[in-house]
Amino acid sequence: MKAWVIETINYISEDTNPLKLVELDDPEPAKDEIVIKVYACGVCHTEIDEIEGRVQPSFFPIIPGHQIVGEVFKIGEEVTKFKIGDRVGAGWIYFSCEKCEYCKKGLENLCSQFKATGKDVHGGYADYFKIKENFAFPLPKTFSYEECAPLFCAGAIGYRSIKLANPRDEQNIGLVGFGASGHLVLKTIRALFPFSKVFVFARNPKQKELALSLGAFWVGDIEEEPPQRLHCAIDTTPVWGPPLSILKHLVPGGRLVINAIRKEDKDKDTFLNLDYARDLWLEKEIKSVANVTRKDIKEFLQLVETFNIKPEIEVYPFESANQALKDIKNKKIKGAKVLKIIE
Repeated sequence: MKAWVIETINYISEDTNPLKLVELDDPEPAKDEIVIKVYACGVCHTEIDEIEGRVQPSFFPIIPGHQIVGEVFKIGEEVTKFKIGDRVGAGWIYFSCEKCEYCKKGLENLCSQFKATGKDVHGGYADYFKIKENFAFPLPKTFSYEECAPLFCAGAIGYRSIKLANPRDEQNIGLVGFGASGHLVLKTIRALFPFSKVFVFARNPKQKELALSLGAFWVGDIEEEPPQRLHCAIDTTPVWGPPLSILKHLVPGGRLVINAIRKEDKDKDTFLNLDYARDLWLEKEIKSVANVTRKDIKEFLQLVETFNIKPEIEVYPFESANQALKDIKNKKIKGAKVLKIIE
């Protein structure tokens, strides 16, 4: 099969192609696994973190990609949930032990044996991908493969962020950054909390335009002061400065949820600029989002089908995987980027 691989840690620039196209053996399923013929795979900033070393892959070379959708191509002898030809997808969660205290509480994202797709095992920038049937999901019936792909990370982790932010209808909700995950968070909030006001902080003019078109109450630069205080805020940026600058806009008891596996360290000294009285006093909170659970994915897929929440997508041919990553690195983002594996 054809596959894009990360061979080593490398800084991404316009002059580099961080992924290498190779030929590998097709995967064969174990007794409880399915092999997916990949039709599309979402492109995520986490791939950039892996390439640049902020998220360390378990081995090299490794196939990245964790927003995988396609058709069941082969099944193991004990598989019962899927049959050949079913439309199916997989996300960041590849494996959890299902036995530890966290798994038993439904917090398998915190399992010490958690394995991430495209980081600890080969991912979906390839013709084929295999996974245990219990960690794969049927696709929404009315969505194309390309529309389904971002739902498995940008959408599902955004949905988990909303749950952790714990807003109520009629409250003010801030979104810091407005890329693949942010725009799906806005669509989801509009569906679940129709009387809430959403305040979007972004620098990219295209992102601002998209946010307004999707129903944001207010859109401004990261440094701007919103016209009203926020009850909670969700950050989807890759750096430290933007989310921490929003703390001063929270109401007493407000919560900032940071939706990022890692942060770029070029502004790591931002922490030194935190003012306790201004930014954290009066029981304000900062909470991180760690990975995603199967329940998050399952609930979100049901939600998007009920409310017809489809992502805004930009599709790249399989051969343009490097360009898609460089466009994200260079902030050329409007909605979600998707690799189309099969034309």
